[in-house]
Order: sequence, then structure tokens, then C-alpha cells
Amino acid sequence: MSDTVNHLTAEDREFLARPLHGFLTVAGSPPPSQPRPVWFEATAEGTIQLITEPDALKVRRLRSDPRASIVVAAPVGERERWISVVGRVTLESEGAHELCSRLAARYWDLDDPTRAADLAGMLAGDQFRIVIHPETVRRFAY
Repeated sequence: MSDTVNHLTAEDREFLARPLHGFLTVAGSPPPSQPRPVWFEATAEGTIQLITEPDALKVRRLRSDPRASIVVAAPVGERERWISVVGRVTLESEGAHELCSRLAARYWDLDDPTRAADLAGMLAGDQFRIVIHPETVRRFAY
């Protein structure tokens, strides 16, 4: 069944706590929109946050039009389920490295020296948090 609300439910946050990829689309992209796979975290406050480099194209686009959406779907082999979040974003530098570390631990095996080195490289540079403040949340679950 499908429904629409303006916030994440407890069931949404439980689903989004899994190490799934989200597909981010930002406003200001040339048509048609070009979603990108991203790591993300749903917060207890009901926002979605992800990391990016400060000079990324998406940051420039979000500075001129601070709207974005993210879609997260269950993997193949599971019953169909997805969540789409649309809202305004804030760009924040505070907490970006901590978020990067949490996300890396969620998506990678950091006992692998290659992945640990990848994370160290990410943390050596500047990071921003993109925080999506939901205005519309749509979901579908079979």
C-alpha cells in the first residue's frame, strides 16, 4: 500500500536504518533530473542527512535552490518497498566528519585496511552535511 505524509514514521526510520543506498536528486539540475546513489542516515529528529565535499556540483545547485529528494528502495529479493522524501535542505559543516565515520562503518568493513585507508582519506578533507527536512514523505510497501 502507498500513502503520503509530511514526516518519517517509526517504521520508516527502522527501514532507513539499514545500509541501503539512497538516490539523491537536487533541484536546479538540467532536465531530466539525474539522481545519484548516496549513503544517508535518518535521524531521530526525522531528517535525512548525507555527506558531500564542499565543492561538489550538488552543493552549488543546492545553494541556488535548496530543494532535494531522496528515494530508498528495498533490495532485489525482498518484497517491494520504497520511501521517497522531498524537502528543503540545509548545508552544515558541523558534525560532517562524525557522520562520515558513522556512515563508513555502516556501509564498509572498516577492519579491511583498504576501506580504513579510504575513510582516512575522506576525513582528511572538508565535508558538508546535506540535511533534508521532509516536507513530503511518500512510501510504498507490498
